[in-house]
Parts: sequence; structure tokens; C-alpha cells
Amino acid sequence: MSEKTVTVRVPGTTANCGPGFDSMGMACTIYNELTLTLLEDETIDIEVTGAGAEDIPINATNVVWTTVRYLLEKAGNTTYHGCRMRMHNNVPLSRGLGSSATAIVAGLKAANVILDNYFDDDQLLKLATDIEGHPDNVAPAIFGGFTISAMHEGVPQCYHFMPEMPLKLVVAVPDFYLSTSKARKVLPTEVSLKDAIFNVGRASMLAAALAHNNAEFLKIAIDDKLHQPYRAQLIPGMYDVFAKAKEAGALGVAMSGAGPCIIAFTLENNEAVGEAMKNEFARHYVNADILQLELDSQGAIVIEN
Repeated sequence: MSEKTVTVRVPGTTANCGPGFDSMGMACTIYNELTLTLLEDETIDIEVTGAGAEDIPINATNVVWTTVRYLLEKAGNTTYHGCRMRMHNNVPLSRGLGSSATAIVAGLKAANVILDNYFDDDQLLKLATDIEGHPDNVAPAIFGGFTISAMHEGVPQCYHFMPEMPLKLVVAVPDFYLSTSKARKVLPTEVSLKDAIFNVGRASMLAAALAHNNAEFLKIAIDDKLHQPYRAQLIPGMYDVFAKAKEAGALGVAMSGAGPCIIAFTLENNEAVGEAMKNEFARHYVNADILQLELDSQGAIVIEN
């Protein structure tokens, strides 16, 4: 029986970054690993360890495996029909750190390597976006760094770069799940022109500040009126946590993805910022762990082939 095996590492991500709803994202130094062996027969052998392992299916419905099958189909594969997968996850599930995007990108990256890189990274972004529905999380998982994505004639376009600014990402991880679908249900179908203009200005300023290493502009750029005000009801004390993080020295604070994680962007005082966020969540009867992360510069990579 012919087998091919590869191990890949994929970073978790934070999307939106405040004003960049469904368009901006960052890759974070927290990782999931996947070892994928493709088999000619129809065996499906999946093991999962780490964060959320008990909630991840180990049968044919597993997201990584359905993603692998999607890529194989798009590549015209007639050789491989089964798999042996070993997954170790550090990215928490349904918390706003891109766990689903990480799974999708891991499956695409690993299967593509086994097929001798049949698709380039831009094509992988298209496949990942087709599966995920929007590119804001999958783009940084593929490319690393800071990404700005837009759909053009049904195809995702992505500009990505690694900011020179030594940003620290202080993430408060509440001890409850919040699905993206639930977080989307509270959003309005229309917003005011005033709020749209607010976000256009902030998103533009955020991109410019990161591109030109200007921390002062970050202090006003990381703010939002398109999604966070509506989702705040789902996260007890969200704006109080924002305020305490800024008092402790954060440049800006945002909901990470669809939440419930809250992410503070800092250059210093990151330990104090994390403690302030944890304490404020506790005041609202929410237990939260604190992650001290940075920007990942590589995106999805092969670590063993």
C-alpha cells in the first residue's frame, strides 16, 4: 500500500482587529499541528489531543478530513481515499482565535504538500475561503503576519506583511464558548453612514500605522462600530475589560474575531494588562485565562515531510 505523510504547523489567528470586520487579521504565536498520512484504501484513523479534543469528531465528519477530501477532489485525485491523522491543538475552540480556520488551513496545506504543491498559496486561499465563507481568518493562517483581504469577482485578494513594530498580543480567554454563527445573528443587516465612515477611517489608519511603525495612531485606530457594539451583549463586561486594559497600558483593545476572547495590543506592560483583564472579567463572574502572544511571521509551514 502506498502512503505519504507530512506534518504541518498552523498558527491561530485574530480577525477583525477592531475596525477591519471580515477583512483584517493577524497570525498569532499559538499553534495547531497536524500529521497527515494519505492512504489508498478507505481507512479513517483520527486521533486528537490538546485543546477541545473531547469535542472534535474522529470520524468522516472531522473538519480537517473533509477539507483534505475537498482539496483532493479539486486536484482530480484518484489515488487517495483514506487517512491517518494525528492532531494536537493549542488553539482553543470557539473562542475567536481562528480554530476552524486553523483546521481548514492545516488540512489544505498538508494534503497539498503530499500532492507536491499542486496549488499555490493564492489558490489555497481561494479554497480555504470557499470552505470558511470569508478570508479574514484563513488568510493570516496561510501567510502569517498582518493581512488585509477583499473579495474581487468571487476571488479573495490578500495583501500581507509583517509589521516591524514589536507588538505583543495579550489575550483574555473566557471559560465559555461562543460560536461564530451565534455572534453573527446579533449583527444588523444595515448600519448608518456615520458608523461606516468611522470604520473606514479606523481601518485605514490601522493598516497605515502598522505599515509605518506608528504606535500613536494605533491608540485611536483599534476601535469599531460595525460589530462590537452588537456583540457586547454576549460577553459580560466586555467594554469594562477594554477600559481596564487601556488603563494598564494597552495601545488598543478589541474583540478577537467573533469573541469571546478579548485581545489587547501592547508594546510594554503586557503582564499588567493581562492581570487587569483577568481581574475585570472576574468582577463580572467570568473566569479567563491569559495568553501572552506575538505576531507569527510564517503562517502555515511544513515541519516534517
